This record gives sequence, C-alpha cells and structure tokens, in this order.
Amino acid sequence: MSDSTRLDKFLWAIRVFKTRTDATDACKGSKITVNGQEAKPSREVKSGDIITVRKGAIHYTYKVLAPIEKRQGAKLVSEYAENLTPESELEKLHAPTETFFVKRDRGTGRPTKKERRMLDDLYSDLWSSEE
Repeated sequence: MSDSTRLDKFLWAIRVFKTRTDATDACKGSKITVNGQEAKPSREVKSGDIITVRKGAIHYTYKVLAPIEKRQGAKLVSEYAENLTPESELEKLHAPTETFFVKRDRGTGRPTKKERRMLDDLYSDLWSSEE
C-alpha cells in the first residue's frame, strides 16, 4: 500500500462515485476540494487529508485514513475513509419534495432554459434560508 494515491482513484475506490470517470468529471467541474482547495483529478491524497465532495445540494466530507487505489467492498470502506459529513447536510436528503412542486399549465411541456434557471435560483434560495 502506497503513502498517497490519485484523488480520482481514491474517490472511486471508496465508492463515492460509481465510475472513475465520474470522479474525474467532478474534479474538473470544481465539485471536489482537498483541505479547502479545489483539486484536479491527479492530485495526490495522503492520510489525514480532508476531502469535500459536492453532489447536488449536499456537501459530503471525508477524512482519508489510508490511501488506496483498488475499489473496496462497501463494508471495508470505513477502514480507508471516515465520513465526517455533518448531520445538517444529510438532512437535505430527506427534505420533503412536495414543498418544491411548481404548478405548470397542462400542455406547456418541459421548462425552458430560462425557466429552469429561475427554478434553480428558487431552490438555492430555499436551501440557503434553512441554514
């Protein structure tokens, strides 16, 4: 076992992402930070590093216990990474979806790009007001 490994490999190995490509894309999309700094997929992570992953509205936080490169079974993940995600972030998973329903007239089809942005702004305002 080495003393460091690539960030994208590590996130895939501890089952944060289903594929390594997903992990790489998240890094390139500025959704991953290591010790508070945006990280590229090739960034080396070592024991003690704190990784923050933004998936949707939730920010997951992990502490690297031992860097690995091979994908692990779900039961073994706790040996390599500690989940430090605050309870307030996890509660966002259980937010009632009924409160976010927006009435649309029948036959108007899917929202346009402009309407989608307005909906996203509304949702982000709702999430930020709950904190």
